[in-house]
Amino acid sequence: MKKYILSALTLSLTPAVLLAQQNTEVFLMDVRSTEKEMTLTPEEVFKSLESPHEIAKRLGPPLNISNNEGYDNQPSFLDNDNILYASTRNNQTDIAVYNISTGKKTWISDTPGGSEYSPLKIPGKAAVSAIRLDSDGLQRLYEYDLQTGEFNELIKDLKVGYHVWYNDHIIVCTVLVANRMDLVVVDLKKGANTTVAQYVGRSLHKIPNTNLVSYISKADKTFKIKSLDPIKGTIKKLNAIWNGRDDIAWLSPHTILATNDKAIVQVPADTTGIWHVFHQPDASELYKMSRMAISPDGKKLAVVAEPSPNKIVQKQLERFNARDLDGFVNCYTNDVLVTNFPTDTISVGRQPMKEGYRKFYEKTPKVEVKVANRMVLGTTVIDHEVVTINDKQNLQVAVYEIDGRIKSMRFIRDKKVDESSETIVQKQLDAYNARDIDGFMDTYSENIALYNFPAQLRTQGQLAMRKGYGEYFESTPDLHAEIKNRIVIGNIVIDHEEVTANGTKFSAVAIYEVVNGKISKVTFVRE
Repeated sequence: MKKYILSALTLSLTPAVLLAQQNTEVFLMDVRSTEKEMTLTPEEVFKSLESPHEIAKRLGPPLNISNNEGYDNQPSFLDNDNILYASTRNNQTDIAVYNISTGKKTWISDTPGGSEYSPLKIPGKAAVSAIRLDSDGLQRLYEYDLQTGEFNELIKDLKVGYHVWYNDHIIVCTVLVANRMDLVVVDLKKGANTTVAQYVGRSLHKIPNTNLVSYISKADKTFKIKSLDPIKGTIKKLNAIWNGRDDIAWLSPHTILATNDKAIVQVPADTTGIWHVFHQPDASELYKMSRMAISPDGKKLAVVAEPSPNKIVQKQLERFNARDLDGFVNCYTNDVLVTNFPTDTISVGRQPMKEGYRKFYEKTPKVEVKVANRMVLGTTVIDHEVVTINDKQNLQVAVYEIDGRIKSMRFIRDKKVDESSETIVQKQLDAYNARDIDGFMDTYSENIALYNFPAQLRTQGQLAMRKGYGEYFESTPDLHAEIKNRIVIGNIVIDHEEVTANGTKFSAVAIYEVVNGKISKVTFVRE
């Protein structure tokens, strides 16, 4: 198999620099609930934070409308049936349009020597505006005619980062100045530019059914959502942004949505509101969510997300089996680390990997990898793999760490299953759940070592371990661990555990190594 052959400042001021390396997709979902249904009692709010899966399903299943290798981002609705977004093709970023009714994608721009970002419909025109970044570094706001494809510069001499149309001739935009973004009101008819705030974020929106625009102020330690009346120049604080995030959307004049990687959250648009869960998606479908857009009729929501760790690992497996060398290595970071578990380095970097696999394919006409068992814990994926090379089968475990792409792989090689290893690990689990410290410690060797993944030593020796777990058992009457998944390979047992302790639940993976009938080493992988 594939493993056997191997012995910026967040506020980046240019869209291309910030975004070119991201692999993101645009997803579309139906909005199921009315605003009345989303008004929760204090008890329901608390419950939604503790167990969001029980009530927070207010959107339909996500549909990947971009489905494209590379950067697909910055969605906005042209109308209720068409979505604009920036999409990678031919090594540049152009404006794409997805039609909801037909499911077809078309293109608005194809600019030689330039890329477009942040497309928006221009009020009262069959045209859209977008930030154009030319290969020479020039960054300006342009207008693109939907019928002819012709384009022209809208604002001269301002390096516009993000923008929103207030009406057909007034634009509220962020302008890149030194190491910050300023909020500027541009009147195209008068040719006037007025700076109204400094240190602002990228999320600009016309607040539905009002004469106001919202923006995020980053002038203080706590980021705030504020409203601006572009005509009067008045500014009002609406709320603090959830967890310092960059992206919001308006579900209605009264409700703001934001993302926190794993969930979409909501808050009333006033200074007394409390954020709580609006929708909790399956992490295997939507992961690290960011920008959002809501259709004019409020019935559709578009959200940007990265591929989930599970999908990234599955994709590299499929590309490997298809002998697609470029597609396979592109699933990995440029500095990918490959080791035998835990830290015995095999190789570093994508290029050495590519050369090794090229030679492997040349001399190996038949190879296939299948996943017998998979564990997913946050950004870590653990696969128990069946490797067939020229009709000979082997087993191994691969531990993948994901950060947009696979940044490390650690392998446990083919070994005969030792049934006594699983027996001793199960014995320690039973003693753990019984809070039997003597029975629990009897399953471990005298020199037992506990590690945080991949190799950070926590404690060593029976004495330190007994003290820590003894106190834990005494102070945690509801302690219980349930095995969600288990992999056994030779003398190593890998358990995906859900642990209940003091009324809360958390997940972890424990990698047990058994020597001479005792557990000699445990490595913990946490979210």
